[in-house]
Amino acid sequence: MSDYILQRLREWDVKHVFAYAGDGINGLLAAWGRADNKPQFIQARHEEMAAFEATGYAKFSGRVGVCAATSGPGAIHLLNGLYDAKLDHVPVVAIVGQTNRSAMGGSYQQEVDLLNLYKDVAADFCQMVTVPEQLPNVIDRAMRTAYAKRTVTAIIIPADVQELDYSPPTHAFKMVPSSLGMASYAPIPAPSDLDQAAEVLNAGEKVAILIGQGARGARAEVEQLADVLGAGVAKALLGKDALPDDLPYVTGAIGLLGTRPSYELMQECDTLLVIGSSFPYTQFMPELDQARAVQIDIDPFMIGLRYPFEVNLVGDARETVKALLPKLKRKKHGSWRKKIEKNTARWWKVMERRAAVDADPINPEYVVHALDALLPHDVILAADSGSAANWYARHLRIRGAMRGSLSGTLATMGPGVPYVIGAKFAHPDRPALALVGDGAMQMNGMAELITAAKYWPEWQDPRLIVAVLNNQDLNQVTWEMRAMSGAPQFLPSQALPDVPYADFARSIGLEGVRVETPGEVESAWHKALGADRPFVIDFRTDPAVPPIPPHASLDQIEAAAAAIVKGDTDRADMVRQGVKAKIQEFLPGKSHRQQRQD
Repeated sequence: MSDYILQRLREWDVKHVFAYAGDGINGLLAAWGRADNKPQFIQARHEEMAAFEATGYAKFSGRVGVCAATSGPGAIHLLNGLYDAKLDHVPVVAIVGQTNRSAMGGSYQQEVDLLNLYKDVAADFCQMVTVPEQLPNVIDRAMRTAYAKRTVTAIIIPADVQELDYSPPTHAFKMVPSSLGMASYAPIPAPSDLDQAAEVLNAGEKVAILIGQGARGARAEVEQLADVLGAGVAKALLGKDALPDDLPYVTGAIGLLGTRPSYELMQECDTLLVIGSSFPYTQFMPELDQARAVQIDIDPFMIGLRYPFEVNLVGDARETVKALLPKLKRKKHGSWRKKIEKNTARWWKVMERRAAVDADPINPEYVVHALDALLPHDVILAADSGSAANWYARHLRIRGAMRGSLSGTLATMGPGVPYVIGAKFAHPDRPALALVGDGAMQMNGMAELITAAKYWPEWQDPRLIVAVLNNQDLNQVTWEMRAMSGAPQFLPSQALPDVPYADFARSIGLEGVRVETPGEVESAWHKALGADRPFVIDFRTDPAVPPIPPHASLDQIEAAAAAIVKGDTDRADMVRQGVKAKIQEFLPGKSHRQQRQD
Protein backbone atom coordinates (compact mmCIF):
# COMPACT_ATOMS: atom_id res chain seq x y z
CA MET A 1 0.00 0.00 0.00
CA SER A 2 2.72 2.49 0.91
CA ASP A 3 4.41 1.92 -2.44
CA TYR A 4 1.15 2.69 -4.19
CA ILE A 5 0.62 5.88 -2.14
CA LEU A 6 3.93 7.28 -3.34
CA GLN A 7 3.22 6.11 -6.88
CA ARG A 8 -0.12 7.90 -6.89
CA LEU A 9 1.50 11.08 -5.58
CA ARG A 10 4.06 10.87 -8.41
CA GLU A 11 1.19 10.43 -10.88
CA TRP A 12 -0.24 13.69 -9.48
CA ASP A 13 3.17 15.20 -10.24
CA VAL A 14 3.97 15.77 -6.56
CA LYS A 15 7.71 16.51 -6.41
CA HIS A 16 8.23 17.13 -2.69
CA VAL A 17 6.66 16.05 0.60
CA PHE A 18 7.57 18.18 3.63
CA ALA A 19 7.64 15.90 6.62
CA TYR A 20 9.15 14.55 9.80
CA ALA A 21 9.63 10.87 10.55
CA GLY A 22 7.97 8.74 13.23
CA ASP A 23 7.02 5.12 13.69
CA GLY A 24 3.39 5.88 12.82
CA ILE A 25 4.50 6.25 9.18
CA ASN A 26 7.24 3.60 9.15
CA GLY A 27 5.53 1.82 6.27
CA LEU A 28 5.66 4.98 4.19
CA LEU A 29 9.27 5.65 5.13
CA ALA A 30 10.26 2.17 3.97
CA ALA A 31 8.41 2.77 0.71
CA TRP A 32 10.31 6.01 0.22
CA GLY A 33 13.52 4.01 0.45
CA ARG A 34 12.29 1.64 -2.26
CA ALA A 35 11.10 4.55 -4.43
CA ASP A 36 14.52 6.22 -4.62
CA ASN A 37 13.10 9.10 -2.54
CA LYS A 38 10.55 10.14 -5.17
CA PRO A 39 8.67 12.34 -4.39
CA GLN A 40 11.51 13.86 -2.38
CA PHE A 41 11.12 13.63 1.40
CA ILE A 42 12.05 17.10 2.73
CA GLN A 43 12.98 16.76 6.37
CA ALA A 44 11.86 19.74 8.45
CA ARG A 45 12.92 20.21 12.08
CA HIS A 46 9.33 20.05 13.33
CA GLU A 47 5.98 19.03 11.88
CA GLU A 48 4.59 22.56 12.20
CA MET A 49 7.50 23.73 10.04
CA ALA A 50 6.72 20.99 7.52
CA ALA A 51 3.17 22.32 7.22
CA PHE A 52 4.43 25.90 6.86
CA GLU A 53 6.87 24.77 4.18
CA ALA A 54 4.10 22.99 2.30
CA THR A 55 2.03 26.18 2.60
CA GLY A 56 4.89 28.35 1.36
CA TYR A 57 5.48 25.93 -1.52
CA ALA A 58 1.80 26.10 -2.46
CA LYS A 59 1.61 29.89 -2.13
CA PHE A 60 4.56 30.47 -4.43
CA SER A 61 4.03 27.64 -6.93
CA GLY A 62 0.25 27.49 -7.34
CA ARG A 63 0.52 23.72 -6.85
CA VAL A 64 -0.72 21.58 -3.99
CA GLY A 65 1.72 21.42 -1.09
CA VAL A 66 1.98 18.02 0.57
CA CYS A 67 3.12 17.37 4.14
CA ALA A 68 3.31 14.19 6.21
CA ALA A 69 3.61 13.32 9.87
CA THR A 70 3.42 10.44 12.26
CA SER A 71 0.45 9.58 14.45
CA GLY A 72 -0.50 11.39 17.67
CA PRO A 73 1.94 14.21 18.42
CA GLY A 74 3.16 14.49 14.83
CA ALA A 75 -0.36 14.94 13.51
CA ILE A 76 -1.10 17.46 16.26
CA HIS A 77 2.02 19.47 15.44
CA LEU A 78 0.89 19.92 11.84
CA LEU A 79 -2.27 21.73 12.84
CA ASN A 80 -1.06 25.33 13.13
CA GLY A 81 0.58 25.27 9.72
CA LEU A 82 -2.49 23.61 8.23
CA TYR A 83 -4.79 26.27 9.69
CA ASP A 84 -2.52 28.88 8.14
CA ALA A 85 -3.11 27.25 4.75
CA LYS A 86 -6.85 26.88 5.31
CA LEU A 87 -7.41 30.47 6.37
CA ASP A 88 -5.33 31.85 3.49
CA HIS A 89 -7.08 29.57 0.96
CA VAL A 90 -3.99 27.60 0.00
CA PRO A 91 -4.16 23.99 -1.31
CA VAL A 92 -2.35 21.60 1.06
CA VAL A 93 -2.75 17.84 1.54
CA ALA A 94 -1.71 16.30 4.88
CA ILE A 95 -0.88 12.59 5.11
CA VAL A 96 -0.77 11.37 8.71
CA GLY A 97 -0.25 8.04 10.40
CA GLN A 98 -2.49 6.43 12.98
CA THR A 99 -2.11 3.56 15.43
CA ASN A 100 -2.91 0.02 14.20
CA ARG A 101 -6.57 -0.71 13.61
CA SER A 102 -6.43 -3.45 16.27
CA ALA A 103 -5.43 -0.89 18.91
CA MET A 104 -8.07 1.73 18.11
CA GLY A 105 -10.38 2.43 21.03
CA GLY A 106 -7.92 0.90 23.47
CA SER A 107 -6.37 4.11 24.81
CA TYR A 108 -3.18 3.00 23.12
CA GLN A 109 0.08 4.91 22.93
CA GLN A 110 -0.20 7.91 20.60
CA GLU A 111 -3.83 7.11 19.87
CA VAL A 112 -5.63 10.35 19.07
CA ASP A 113 -9.01 10.64 17.42
CA LEU A 114 -7.61 12.18 14.26
CA LEU A 115 -10.88 12.20 12.35
CA ASN A 116 -12.35 14.47 15.01
CA LEU A 117 -9.13 16.44 15.45
CA TYR A 118 -8.94 17.21 11.72
CA LYS A 119 -12.64 17.64 10.99
CA ASP A 120 -12.37 21.44 11.09
CA VAL A 121 -9.01 22.15 9.49
CA ALA A 122 -9.74 19.60 6.75
CA ALA A 123 -13.51 20.03 6.76
CA ASP A 124 -13.87 19.67 2.99
CA PHE A 125 -12.19 16.26 2.86
CA CYS A 126 -10.76 14.15 5.68
CA GLN A 127 -10.77 10.37 5.36
CA MET A 128 -9.14 7.39 7.04
CA VAL A 129 -8.00 4.54 4.81
CA THR A 130 -8.79 1.12 6.26
CA VAL A 131 -8.58 -1.12 3.16
CA PRO A 132 -6.34 -0.91 0.08
CA GLU A 133 -9.22 -0.51 -2.35
CA GLN A 134 -9.96 2.96 -0.92
CA LEU A 135 -6.61 4.37 -1.86
CA PRO A 136 -6.91 5.75 -5.38
CA ASN A 137 -10.25 7.41 -4.66
CA VAL A 138 -9.11 8.92 -1.35
CA ILE A 139 -5.84 10.28 -2.72
CA ASP A 140 -7.47 11.61 -5.88
CA ARG A 141 -10.28 13.33 -4.01
CA ALA A 142 -7.87 14.82 -1.48
CA MET A 143 -5.79 16.31 -4.28
CA ARG A 144 -8.75 17.49 -6.35
CA THR A 145 -10.56 19.00 -3.39
CA ALA A 146 -7.46 20.85 -2.25
CA TYR A 147 -7.01 22.28 -5.74
CA ALA A 148 -10.67 23.04 -6.42
CA LYS A 149 -11.49 24.62 -3.06
CA ARG A 150 -8.02 26.00 -2.32
CA THR A 151 -8.06 24.40 1.09
CA VAL A 152 -6.60 21.72 3.35
CA THR A 153 -7.46 18.05 2.99
CA ALA A 154 -6.23 15.10 5.07
CA ILE A 155 -5.60 11.40 4.59
CA ILE A 156 -5.22 9.28 7.73
CA ILE A 157 -3.53 5.89 7.30
CA PRO A 158 -3.20 3.43 10.20
CA ALA A 159 0.26 1.93 10.56
CA ASP A 160 -0.85 -1.64 9.84
CA VAL A 161 -2.75 -0.53 6.73
CA GLN A 162 0.47 0.96 5.37
CA GLU A 163 1.95 -2.56 5.39
CA LEU A 164 -0.88 -4.25 3.45
CA ASP A 165 -0.48 -5.35 -0.16
CA TYR A 166 -2.23 -3.02 -2.55
CA SER A 167 -5.24 -4.26 -4.47
CA PRO A 168 -7.21 -1.87 -6.70
CA PRO A 169 -10.96 -1.30 -6.53
CA THR A 170 -12.85 -3.74 -8.73
CA HIS A 171 -15.93 -3.48 -10.93
CA ALA A 172 -18.19 -4.45 -8.04
CA PHE A 173 -20.81 -3.20 -5.61
CA LYS A 174 -19.52 -0.62 -3.09
CA MET A 175 -16.21 -0.20 -4.88
CA VAL A 176 -15.27 3.35 -5.92
CA PRO A 177 -12.88 3.56 -8.88
CA SER A 178 -11.13 6.84 -9.52
CA SER A 179 -9.11 8.79 -12.04
CA LEU A 180 -6.24 11.25 -12.07
CA GLY A 181 -6.19 14.88 -13.03
CA MET A 182 -7.75 18.24 -12.33
CA ALA A 183 -9.26 20.11 -15.25
CA SER A 184 -8.82 23.88 -15.30
CA TYR A 185 -11.93 26.01 -15.31
CA ALA A 186 -12.76 29.71 -15.22
CA PRO A 187 -16.40 30.47 -14.40
CA ILE A 188 -17.95 33.70 -15.68
CA PRO A 189 -21.07 35.39 -14.23
CA ALA A 190 -24.32 35.57 -16.18
CA PRO A 191 -24.58 38.50 -18.65
CA SER A 192 -27.43 40.05 -16.64
CA ASP A 193 -25.23 40.11 -13.52
CA LEU A 194 -22.42 41.74 -15.50
CA ASP A 195 -24.88 44.35 -16.78
CA GLN A 196 -25.91 45.22 -13.21
CA ALA A 197 -22.29 45.53 -12.13
CA ALA A 198 -21.51 47.77 -15.10
CA GLU A 199 -24.44 50.03 -14.24
CA VAL A 200 -23.08 50.56 -10.72
CA LEU A 201 -19.51 51.18 -11.88
CA ASN A 202 -20.54 53.47 -14.73
CA ALA A 203 -22.62 55.62 -12.37
CA GLY A 204 -19.73 56.22 -9.96
CA GLU A 205 -17.58 59.33 -10.02
CA LYS A 206 -14.97 58.27 -7.46
CA VAL A 207 -14.24 54.59 -8.00
CA ALA A 208 -11.97 52.62 -5.68
CA ILE A 209 -10.76 49.09 -6.41
CA LEU A 210 -9.63 46.69 -3.70
CA ILE A 211 -7.82 43.55 -4.87
CA GLY A 212 -6.60 40.47 -3.05
CA GLN A 213 -4.62 37.38 -3.94
CA GLY A 214 -7.54 36.16 -6.07
CA ALA A 215 -6.69 38.89 -8.59
CA ARG A 216 -3.11 37.72 -9.03
CA GLY A 217 -3.85 36.06 -12.37
CA ALA A 218 -5.66 39.14 -13.68
CA ARG A 219 -2.88 41.73 -13.50
CA ALA A 220 -3.25 43.06 -17.07
CA GLU A 221 -7.04 43.13 -16.83
CA VAL A 222 -7.03 45.01 -13.51
CA GLU A 223 -4.61 47.56 -14.94
CA GLN A 224 -6.96 48.10 -17.88
CA LEU A 225 -9.95 48.28 -15.55
CA ALA A 226 -8.31 50.94 -13.38
CA ASP A 227 -7.52 52.94 -16.50
CA VAL A 228 -11.08 52.77 -17.83
CA LEU A 229 -12.65 53.65 -14.48
CA GLY A 230 -10.06 56.28 -13.51
CA ALA A 231 -9.78 54.38 -10.25
CA GLY A 232 -7.18 53.91 -7.56
CA VAL A 233 -6.26 50.39 -6.51
CA ALA A 234 -5.61 49.33 -2.91
CA LYS A 235 -4.35 45.88 -2.04
CA ALA A 236 -5.16 43.49 0.77
CA LEU A 237 -1.85 42.32 2.18
CA LEU A 238 -2.17 38.81 0.72
CA GLY A 239 -2.57 40.53 -2.66
CA LYS A 240 0.54 42.69 -2.29
CA ASP A 241 2.12 40.98 -5.31
CA ALA A 242 -1.07 41.01 -7.41
CA LEU A 243 -0.26 44.43 -8.91
CA PRO A 244 3.03 46.36 -9.08
CA ASP A 245 3.62 49.17 -6.60
CA ASP A 246 5.35 51.33 -9.20
CA LEU A 247 2.03 52.10 -10.90
CA PRO A 248 1.13 55.66 -9.77
CA TYR A 249 -2.50 54.81 -8.92
CA VAL A 250 -1.68 51.75 -6.78
CA THR A 251 -2.04 53.03 -3.23
CA GLY A 252 -0.48 49.99 -1.53
CA ALA A 253 -1.71 47.90 1.36
CA ILE A 254 -4.95 48.50 3.23
CA GLY A 255 -5.72 48.03 6.91
CA LEU A 256 -3.80 48.36 10.15
CA LEU A 257 -0.55 47.63 8.31
CA GLY A 258 -1.58 49.68 5.30
CA THR A 259 -0.86 53.08 3.81
CA ARG A 260 -2.50 56.45 4.26
CA PRO A 261 -3.43 56.79 0.54
CA SER A 262 -5.28 53.45 0.75
CA TYR A 263 -7.10 54.70 3.86
CA GLU A 264 -8.02 57.96 2.12
CA LEU A 265 -9.10 56.10 -1.04
CA MET A 266 -11.65 54.15 0.98
CA GLN A 267 -12.77 57.15 3.03
CA GLU A 268 -13.53 59.31 -0.01
CA CYS A 269 -14.78 56.96 -2.77
CA ASP A 270 -18.43 56.73 -3.86
CA THR A 271 -18.06 53.35 -5.59
CA LEU A 272 -16.15 50.24 -4.52
CA LEU A 273 -15.12 47.21 -6.58
CA VAL A 274 -13.56 44.30 -4.67
CA ILE A 275 -11.78 41.63 -6.70
CA GLY A 276 -10.49 38.36 -5.26
CA SER A 277 -10.31 39.51 -1.65
CA SER A 278 -12.05 38.69 1.60
CA PHE A 279 -10.27 41.47 3.51
CA PRO A 280 -11.97 41.21 6.91
CA TYR A 281 -11.58 44.63 8.53
CA THR A 282 -14.74 46.51 7.63
CA GLN A 283 -13.63 49.61 9.53
CA PHE A 284 -10.99 50.25 6.86
CA MET A 285 -13.56 50.12 4.06
CA PRO A 286 -16.03 52.90 3.14
CA GLU A 287 -18.84 53.74 5.55
CA LEU A 288 -21.66 51.27 5.06
CA ASP A 289 -23.94 53.87 3.44
CA GLN A 290 -21.17 55.69 1.60
CA ALA A 291 -20.47 53.67 -1.53
CA ARG A 292 -22.27 51.49 -4.03
CA ALA A 293 -20.28 48.30 -4.24
CA VAL A 294 -19.57 45.29 -6.45
CA GLN A 295 -17.68 42.14 -5.53
CA ILE A 296 -15.99 39.57 -7.79
CA ASP A 297 -14.93 36.27 -6.25
CA ILE A 298 -14.55 32.75 -7.56
CA ASP A 299 -15.82 31.23 -4.31
CA PRO A 300 -19.59 31.55 -3.85
CA PHE A 301 -19.15 30.91 -0.12
CA MET A 302 -16.97 34.03 0.23
CA ILE A 303 -19.23 36.32 -1.79
CA GLY A 304 -21.22 39.08 -0.12
CA LEU A 305 -18.96 39.22 2.93
CA ARG A 306 -17.54 42.30 4.66
CA TYR A 307 -19.67 44.98 2.97
CA PRO A 308 -23.26 45.48 1.75
CA PHE A 309 -22.44 44.77 -1.91
CA GLU A 310 -25.12 45.75 -4.40
CA VAL A 311 -23.93 43.24 -7.01
CA ASN A 312 -22.11 39.98 -6.31
CA LEU A 313 -20.32 38.35 -9.25
CA VAL A 314 -19.22 34.74 -8.83
CA GLY A 315 -16.46 34.07 -11.29
CA ASP A 316 -12.79 33.84 -12.12
CA ALA A 317 -11.19 37.28 -11.68
CA ARG A 318 -9.45 37.42 -15.05
CA GLU A 319 -12.33 36.13 -17.14
CA THR A 320 -14.94 38.16 -15.24
CA VAL A 321 -13.05 41.43 -15.64
CA LYS A 322 -12.49 40.66 -19.33
CA ALA A 323 -16.24 40.15 -19.75
CA LEU A 324 -17.03 43.30 -17.75
CA LEU A 325 -14.68 45.69 -19.53
CA PRO A 326 -16.67 46.08 -22.80
CA LYS A 327 -19.71 47.13 -20.74
CA LEU A 328 -17.91 50.00 -18.99
CA LYS A 329 -17.79 53.64 -20.03
CA ARG A 330 -14.37 55.27 -19.98
CA LYS A 331 -14.07 58.00 -17.34
CA LYS A 332 -11.83 61.03 -17.62
CA HIS A 333 -8.80 61.00 -15.37
CA GLY A 334 -9.85 64.13 -13.53
CA SER A 335 -9.41 65.43 -10.02
CA TRP A 336 -10.21 62.07 -8.37
CA ARG A 337 -7.49 60.11 -10.15
CA LYS A 338 -5.02 62.99 -9.85
CA LYS A 339 -5.61 63.19 -6.11
CA ILE A 340 -5.02 59.45 -5.74
CA GLU A 341 -1.73 59.67 -7.61
CA LYS A 342 -0.65 62.76 -5.68
CA ASN A 343 -1.44 61.15 -2.32
CA THR A 344 0.42 57.99 -3.29
CA ALA A 345 3.53 59.85 -4.46
CA ARG A 346 3.51 61.87 -1.25
CA TRP A 347 3.18 58.70 0.84
CA TRP A 348 6.37 57.20 -0.60
CA LYS A 349 8.19 60.42 0.28
CA VAL A 350 6.81 60.18 3.80
CA MET A 351 8.16 56.60 3.98
CA GLU A 352 11.56 57.86 2.86
CA ARG A 353 11.55 60.48 5.60
CA ARG A 354 10.34 58.05 8.27
CA ALA A 355 13.15 55.67 7.32
CA ALA A 356 15.63 58.54 7.80
CA VAL A 357 14.53 59.29 11.38
CA ASP A 358 17.43 58.70 13.76
CA ALA A 359 17.10 55.76 16.14
CA ASP A 360 19.19 53.83 18.66
CA PRO A 361 20.92 51.86 17.33
CA ILE A 362 19.11 51.40 13.96
CA ASN A 363 15.68 52.44 12.72
CA PRO A 364 13.96 49.24 11.47
CA GLU A 365 12.16 51.30 8.85
CA TYR A 366 15.54 52.26 7.42
CA VAL A 367 16.63 48.61 7.31
CA VAL A 368 13.70 47.65 5.11
CA HIS A 369 13.59 50.89 3.12
CA ALA A 370 17.26 50.42 2.18
CA LEU A 371 16.43 46.95 0.86
CA ASP A 372 13.68 48.20 -1.46
CA ALA A 373 15.95 49.51 -4.22
CA LEU A 374 18.22 46.45 -3.98
CA LEU A 375 15.56 43.76 -4.44
CA PRO A 376 16.28 41.35 -7.30
CA HIS A 377 13.61 41.48 -10.00
CA ASP A 378 12.56 37.87 -9.33
CA VAL A 379 12.87 37.77 -5.55
CA ILE A 380 10.40 35.84 -3.39
CA LEU A 381 9.61 37.64 -0.14
CA ALA A 382 8.05 36.48 3.11
CA ALA A 383 7.37 38.47 6.24
CA ASP A 384 6.69 37.04 9.66
CA SER A 385 3.92 38.28 11.91
CA GLY A 386 4.76 41.21 14.15
CA SER A 387 6.22 44.63 13.52
CA ALA A 388 8.29 43.17 10.64
CA ALA A 389 5.03 42.80 8.71
CA ASN A 390 4.44 46.56 8.99
CA TRP A 391 7.74 47.40 7.34
CA TYR A 392 7.23 44.71 4.66
CA ALA A 393 3.80 46.16 3.91
CA ARG A 394 4.87 49.80 3.77
CA HIS A 395 8.46 49.95 2.56
CA LEU A 396 8.91 47.17 0.00
CA ARG A 397 7.54 47.93 -3.46
CA ILE A 398 6.60 44.90 -5.52
CA ARG A 399 7.80 45.22 -9.10
CA GLY A 400 7.93 42.95 -12.12
CA ALA A 401 8.02 39.24 -11.29
CA MET A 402 8.53 39.69 -7.53
CA ARG A 403 6.38 37.58 -5.22
CA GLY A 404 5.54 38.08 -1.59
CA SER A 405 3.36 36.64 1.16
CA LEU A 406 2.84 36.25 4.88
CA SER A 407 0.37 34.63 7.24
CA GLY A 408 -2.57 36.80 6.29
CA THR A 409 -5.63 35.55 8.13
CA LEU A 410 -4.25 33.38 10.92
CA ALA A 411 -1.42 35.91 11.48
CA THR A 412 0.56 33.24 13.25
CA MET A 413 4.12 33.74 14.38
CA GLY A 414 6.82 31.65 12.80
CA PRO A 415 6.10 31.01 9.10
CA GLY A 416 8.63 33.47 7.65
CA VAL A 417 11.65 31.16 7.43
CA PRO A 418 9.76 27.96 6.49
CA TYR A 419 7.80 29.89 3.84
CA VAL A 420 10.98 30.83 1.98
CA ILE A 421 12.36 27.31 2.36
CA GLY A 422 9.17 26.00 0.74
CA ALA A 423 9.57 28.68 -1.92
CA LYS A 424 13.09 27.49 -2.70
CA PHE A 425 11.78 24.03 -3.53
CA ALA A 426 9.11 25.59 -5.74
CA HIS A 427 11.61 27.93 -7.44
CA PRO A 428 15.18 26.78 -6.75
CA ASP A 429 16.46 29.22 -9.39
CA ARG A 430 15.13 32.34 -7.62
CA PRO A 431 16.42 34.25 -4.58
CA ALA A 432 14.22 34.23 -1.47
CA LEU A 433 14.20 36.55 1.52
CA ALA A 434 12.44 36.38 4.87
CA LEU A 435 11.94 39.43 7.08
CA VAL A 436 11.40 38.23 10.65
CA GLY A 437 11.36 39.58 14.17
CA ASP A 438 13.57 38.17 16.87
CA GLY A 439 10.54 36.60 18.58
CA ALA A 440 9.65 34.58 15.50
CA MET A 441 13.31 33.74 14.90
CA GLN A 442 13.63 32.32 18.40
CA MET A 443 10.32 30.50 18.15
CA ASN A 444 10.91 28.73 14.83
CA GLY A 445 13.45 30.32 12.54
CA MET A 446 16.72 29.27 14.13
CA ALA A 447 15.98 25.57 14.04
CA GLU A 448 14.73 25.81 10.48
CA LEU A 449 18.06 27.30 9.41
CA ILE A 450 19.29 23.73 9.87
CA THR A 451 16.85 22.65 7.15
CA ALA A 452 18.25 25.35 4.87
CA ALA A 453 21.78 24.16 5.67
CA LYS A 454 20.80 20.61 4.78
CA TYR A 455 19.28 21.36 1.38
CA TRP A 456 20.76 24.57 -0.04
CA PRO A 457 23.40 22.79 -2.19
CA GLU A 458 20.49 21.41 -4.26
CA TRP A 459 19.26 24.89 -5.25
CA GLN A 460 20.44 26.46 -8.51
CA ASP A 461 20.38 29.89 -6.85
CA PRO A 462 21.70 29.36 -3.32
CA ARG A 463 20.49 32.72 -1.99
CA LEU A 464 18.12 32.45 0.94
CA ILE A 465 18.36 35.53 3.14
CA VAL A 466 16.92 35.76 6.65
CA ALA A 467 16.86 39.31 8.03
CA VAL A 468 16.25 39.38 11.78
CA LEU A 469 14.97 42.63 13.30
CA ASN A 470 16.59 42.12 16.68
CA ASN A 471 15.12 44.62 19.15
CA GLN A 472 14.84 42.23 22.14
CA ASP A 473 11.13 42.96 22.36
CA LEU A 474 7.88 41.40 21.15
CA ASN A 475 7.37 44.77 19.59
CA GLN A 476 3.98 44.52 17.87
CA VAL A 477 2.27 43.36 21.06
CA THR A 478 4.14 45.99 23.09
CA TRP A 479 2.85 48.68 20.72
CA GLU A 480 -0.69 47.30 20.85
CA MET A 481 -0.61 47.30 24.66
CA ARG A 482 0.49 50.92 24.70
CA ALA A 483 -1.57 52.41 21.92
CA MET A 484 -4.78 50.40 22.09
CA SER A 485 -5.03 49.83 25.84
CA GLY A 486 -2.86 52.57 27.29
CA ALA A 487 -1.10 49.84 29.24
CA PRO A 488 2.62 49.82 30.00
CA GLN A 489 4.96 47.24 28.58
CA PHE A 490 4.93 44.05 30.71
CA LEU A 491 8.57 43.00 30.69
CA PRO A 492 8.15 39.35 31.75
CA SER A 493 6.03 38.76 28.64
CA GLN A 494 7.72 41.15 26.21
CA ALA A 495 11.48 41.18 26.84
CA LEU A 496 13.50 38.76 24.71
CA PRO A 497 17.07 37.57 25.27
CA ASP A 498 19.69 38.73 22.79
CA VAL A 499 20.85 35.86 20.59
CA PRO A 500 23.81 35.88 18.14
CA TYR A 501 21.76 34.80 15.13
CA ALA A 502 24.54 35.35 12.59
CA ASP A 503 27.01 33.39 14.73
CA PHE A 504 24.57 30.49 14.86
CA ALA A 505 24.21 30.58 11.07
CA ARG A 506 27.98 30.46 10.63
CA SER A 507 28.25 27.59 13.11
CA ILE A 508 26.15 25.39 10.81
CA GLY A 509 27.95 26.29 7.61
CA LEU A 510 25.90 29.27 6.49
CA GLU A 511 26.98 32.91 6.35
CA GLY A 512 25.89 35.84 8.46
CA VAL A 513 26.72 39.23 9.87
CA ARG A 514 25.58 41.36 12.80
CA VAL A 515 24.75 44.98 11.99
CA GLU A 516 24.83 47.55 14.81
CA THR A 517 25.08 50.92 13.04
CA PRO A 518 23.08 52.51 10.21
CA GLY A 519 26.22 52.83 8.12
CA GLU A 520 26.53 49.05 7.92
CA VAL A 521 22.98 48.38 6.72
CA GLU A 522 23.36 48.75 2.96
CA SER A 523 26.65 46.87 2.77
CA ALA A 524 25.09 43.99 4.73
CA TRP A 525 22.28 43.74 2.19
CA HIS A 526 24.84 43.68 -0.63
CA LYS A 527 26.82 40.91 1.11
CA ALA A 528 23.70 38.80 1.60
CA LEU A 529 22.47 39.31 -1.97
CA GLY A 530 25.89 38.34 -3.30
CA ALA A 531 26.42 35.31 -1.05
CA ASP A 532 26.99 31.79 -2.33
CA ARG A 533 24.83 30.21 0.38
CA PRO A 534 22.02 31.14 2.80
CA PHE A 535 22.79 34.28 4.79
CA VAL A 536 21.49 35.65 8.10
CA ILE A 537 21.63 39.36 8.91
CA ASP A 538 21.18 40.24 12.58
CA PHE A 539 20.01 43.87 12.55
CA ARG A 540 20.10 45.50 16.01
CA THR A 541 17.02 47.67 15.74
CA ASP A 542 15.40 50.16 18.07
CA PRO A 543 12.31 48.88 19.92
CA ALA A 544 11.22 52.49 20.41
CA VAL A 545 10.21 52.87 16.74
CA PRO A 546 6.51 51.99 16.92
CA PRO A 547 4.54 50.51 14.02
CA ILE A 548 2.09 53.40 14.02
CA PRO A 549 -0.82 52.73 11.64
CA PRO A 550 -1.09 55.13 8.70
CA HIS A 551 -4.30 56.69 10.00
CA ALA A 552 -3.04 56.93 13.58
CA SER A 553 -4.45 59.79 15.55
CA LEU A 554 -2.80 61.92 18.16
CA ASP A 555 -5.05 60.12 20.65
CA GLN A 556 -3.13 56.92 20.04
CA ILE A 557 0.20 58.64 20.50
CA GLU A 558 -1.15 60.18 23.70
CA ALA A 559 -2.19 56.69 24.84
CA ALA A 560 1.37 55.59 24.32
CA ALA A 561 2.53 58.53 26.40
CA ALA A 562 0.09 57.57 29.14
CA ALA A 563 1.59 54.09 29.21
CA ILE A 564 4.99 55.51 30.06
CA VAL A 565 3.47 57.75 32.74
CA LYS A 566 1.95 54.58 34.23
CA GLY A 567 5.38 53.05 34.51
CA ASP A 568 6.40 51.69 31.12
CA THR A 569 9.91 50.27 31.33
CA ASP A 570 10.89 51.56 27.89
CA ARG A 571 12.51 54.95 27.75
CA ALA A 572 10.60 58.06 26.73
CA ASP A 573 12.23 57.70 23.30
CA MET A 574 9.26 55.48 22.39
CA VAL A 575 6.95 58.49 22.38
CA ARG A 576 9.61 60.68 20.81
CA GLN A 577 10.00 58.17 17.95
CA GLY A 578 6.23 57.97 17.48
CA VAL A 579 5.87 61.73 17.21
CA LYS A 580 8.89 62.02 14.92
CA ALA A 581 7.53 59.33 12.62
CA LYS A 582 4.01 60.71 12.58
CA ILE A 583 5.05 64.28 11.91
CA GLN A 584 6.64 63.23 8.62
CA GLU A 585 3.13 62.96 7.20
CA PHE A 586 2.47 66.64 7.84
CA LEU A 587 5.67 67.98 6.32
CA PRO A 588 5.72 69.46 2.81
CA GLY A 589 5.97 66.81 0.09
CA LYS A 590 9.70 66.82 -0.49
CA SER A 591 12.25 64.09 -0.01
CA HIS A 592 14.66 63.69 2.90
CA ARG A 593 17.54 64.51 0.55
CA GLN A 594 15.84 67.77 -0.41
CA GLN A 595 15.34 68.62 3.25
CA ARG A 596 19.03 68.14 3.92
CA GLN A 597 19.89 70.36 0.97
CA ASP A 598 17.58 73.01 2.39
